[in-house]
Amino acid sequence: MRFGLSMIMIFAATAAAAHPGHWADVAGHDHWVAGAAIGLAGLAAIWGALKGKKAESDAEAEEEMEEEAA
Repeated sequence: MRFGLSMIMIFAATAAAAHPGHWADVAGHDHWVAGAAIGLAGLAAIWGALKGKKAESDAEAEEEMEEEAA
């Protein structure tokens, strides 16, 4: 009996499949808080990428102005 029960428990075990929504449950909030956090992270990444492209184009414009002045 003990062997059979042990084998059932071993083969019935599965890996935990948590997602970021469960982190908010710990704090007493619902899944929408985690969704909002992920959305804000995505917006910050997009904003940083666009800002980086602008900085590169400004640097190129400055180099062209220096070459024209020389």
